[in-house]
Amino acid sequence: MRTTRYLGLALGLTVAAGVADAQDRGTIRQLGPVVAKSTEPITNNVTIRPLASGVLVNDAMKRRVIFFDPALSRFTMVADTTPETGNAYPNRMPGSLIGFKGDSSLFFDAQSLSMLVIDPAGKIARVMSLPSSQDAMAMGLQGASYDGRGNIIYRAAPFPTGGMRFGQGGPMHLPEFPDSVPLLRINMATRVRDTLAWVRVQKIKMEMTPTANGGMSMTSQINPLPIVDEFAVLPDGSVALVRGKDYHVDFVNADGTKVSAAKIPFDWQRLTDEDKVALIDSVKAARERMLAANPPVTLGGAGGPQVSLGGAGGGGGGPMINIQIGPGGPGGTPGGARPTPPQMVFVPPSELPDYKPPFFAGASRVDTEGNLWIRTIPTKAIPGGPVYDVINRKGELVERVQIPVNSTIAGFGPNGAVYMTVREGDNTFLQKASVR
Repeated sequence: MRTTRYLGLALGLTVAAGVADAQDRGTIRQLGPVVAKSTEPITNNVTIRPLASGVLVNDAMKRRVIFFDPALSRFTMVADTTPETGNAYPNRMPGSLIGFKGDSSLFFDAQSLSMLVIDPAGKIARVMSLPSSQDAMAMGLQGASYDGRGNIIYRAAPFPTGGMRFGQGGPMHLPEFPDSVPLLRINMATRVRDTLAWVRVQKIKMEMTPTANGGMSMTSQINPLPIVDEFAVLPDGSVALVRGKDYHVDFVNADGTKVSAAKIPFDWQRLTDEDKVALIDSVKAARERMLAANPPVTLGGAGGPQVSLGGAGGGGGGPMINIQIGPGGPGGTPGGARPTPPQMVFVPPSELPDYKPPFFAGASRVDTEGNLWIRTIPTKAIPGGPVYDVINRKGELVERVQIPVNSTIAGFGPNGAVYMTVREGDNTFLQKASVR
């Protein structure tokens, strides 16, 4: 019973802990019926671009962009790493997909410093250069959005300061990563860049250990309950900043004015020291199962450092980052063999917050009406699937919506369509539902 109880905590359920400032958050309604589901499996970490003519899917784990018809019954390949599509998908790092003018889309390729313009029929129309080569990684991996006014909005990469250095007769000092980064806006025509706001991100802490072949392995500590901010670009071109510390929304309007909304009602759940220890133990087990089913994405080429990104999940937190450097081949392994996956390293329990945060990174989506949908971390056991807070343009909680079990909202399409990924056994599929 004890193990089951704390595994529930790791998956976002409740423990017998005190609840501070419990508030009325309203009733929960069910999402509308599922009307279509793909027969082609995809992976969990996809981004989509819903269109009237179908839906584009960036399946980064499989290194492909595919275009489903409206019924999700057929698909065509837009970009992958095979000669048939001109090797349009980067083979060393994931790309990212965002909406662009009208029903066109942009696919960011940080590896080649370019953007593919994909037309409404799912065809590559032309290639553009990235507006900022120095921010290629941030646009490609951190997430970006087009504001409809000629600007791309994105978070800066959390670059470390100090760098690695050796102490005088002492250990190596690892770089320090920031806990907040600027939210940037760059004009695609003029290349002028400015800062809209600052957002809180998960602070990365690295540990270094020697490898068996004489190289070095640097692994990030996993924090299963980081307090972070989310951002989203709304249909009117404004930017919503969802603050994780006290759960409210700051708006940066298209004309530059800023408005801070009131706090959103939330049942803040306190975590005891015992809860924190048990949570880390349970999340570790959940992540081990997840990594066994979804191997880490590997970046880097032969002869250089190899970077592995293990997916987030099983209690939240960012991906596990591992960098292996040494002689012999990729990642320092003889003959170019892949290195042995590193052991997961977690932050000390004392570094977890005293109250469970309202959401994890990547929890926000925007519907076609400009409402924010925030996948919340439950503070009490609720039968069924995940629950989303729906927040309007004034920053007010207007309703709570529950979606099917093992599903995650990926985006919203025309005519009240909601697209979700659904996990069924070892496979994940794309499904389409009605918002009501």
